[in-house]
Amino acid sequence: MRVNRILLSSALVVVALVVQVSVLSRLHLPGAVPDLLLLTVLGLAMVYGHVGGALVGFGAGLLADLAPPADHAAGRYALVLCVIGYLAGLIKPDNGRLKSATGPMVVVVVAAIGTTLLYAGVGALVGDTAARHVGLGSLLFTAALYDLLLAPFVVPGIMALARRAENDPLADTGSQAKKTDISSGWLSGGTGLRIGGQRGGLSGLKGKAVRARTARAGRIKGVKRL
Repeated sequence: MRVNRILLSSALVVVALVVQVSVLSRLHLPGAVPDLLLLTVLGLAMVYGHVGGALVGFGAGLLADLAPPADHAAGRYALVLCVIGYLAGLIKPDNGRLKSATGPMVVVVVAAIGTTLLYAGVGALVGDTAARHVGLGSLLFTAALYDLLLAPFVVPGIMALARRAENDPLADTGSQAKKTDISSGWLSGGTGLRIGGQRGGLSGLKGKAVRARTARAGRIKGVKRL
């Protein structure tokens, strides 16, 4: 991942985790807790693609596994968000812009349900049966509902920030300058390559020489006629 992606993703993930732990988890809502960290991963994945989404999801999940008051095995939520980020990044269009809000909303609902199921499944593999006592059906419904209500206020803003960081004019200017420096280095190294400006300059000199000869011949003919 590029530096601007890493910096932006790290900042958004840390802010989302702090808000979720300090605010959302203390609301004592029935059922699940609104997953702001999941929405952050989804917003970044739908701009960065499946590879970037998987990396951001793994980093965000691992941070959530290690942050207090986590009471589960480290790496459990990292695995879940890595898979979800990868799958969410697969819907990224070629131009990086989604035509409607229907797609992201469907992704949020599916991701909320998938995250709950994957988390419960991984927990069952390691001997954690807490989801059975709470009620898996209630968790699925409330997780999808809370995340869907919170998504319009989070996902579009995160996607806009990610697109703005991707279209950094300073980065474009730097890349163009780098290309120019590389071309100049090849020419000064004696490779024999020619750029358009040099070809145009040689053809311009040849054209001037031809015009000068034509004008000289016209003057000679004019003198002879006199």
